[in-house]
Amino acid sequence: MKKISGLYGITPDFLDTQQLVSAVTAALTGGLRLLQYRNKLAGAALRLEQAHALAALCRRHDACFIINDDVRLAAAADAGGVHLGAQDMAIVGAREILGCDKIIGVSCYADLACARAAVSHGADYLAFGSFFASPSKPSALRAGLPLLQQARREFALPLVAIGGIDRHNARPLIGAGADAIAVISALFGAPDIEIAARDLNHLFEMENHDFA
Repeated sequence: MKKISGLYGITPDFLDTQQLVSAVTAALTGGLRLLQYRNKLAGAALRLEQAHALAALCRRHDACFIINDDVRLAAAADAGGVHLGAQDMAIVGAREILGCDKIIGVSCYADLACARAAVSHGADYLAFGSFFASPSKPSALRAGLPLLQQARREFALPLVAIGGIDRHNARPLIGAGADAIAVISALFGAPDIEIAARDLNHLFEMENHDFA
């Protein structure tokens, strides 16, 4: 099972598979090693096509590939795991389909009780947010640094921070205990995706250096 840490890229809703592959290739070249495929606009056939393409690409770059929401798509694409939200399949059901070796991450929003339940059911990582205003989920409940700090004290699992994160506001989250920062626009909306990946990954190197 691959490590959940560093920059966690989440794909935009690209309907052009070649555009998607090109963008992800640039991010992987820039050091991205943790990718989640999320496409709310694509139909089932296109999602399967894109998931297979990205799974193969991530294998070539030794990157962890996670599917958002869809457990059966994760199984069909032989992805590294799945990320589940509140309305998705339960962890137990996902584990039965995917097996013990796949990663199951869970959105806990700003709810520590949700996180405790996820841990008890066998989650592999916990995602909290939104920490800042997010273009993809503008109405999302806002989380704060105290919640992340409490989660770090309470849980041994990797913690992922999400929601409006960019290179200007990420360091306090890393300092508060986030093992990974999940981004969409800060990476895939950047003028140069490869450079953006390097810059965002560098934030973790800076934080580790500060505390060394």
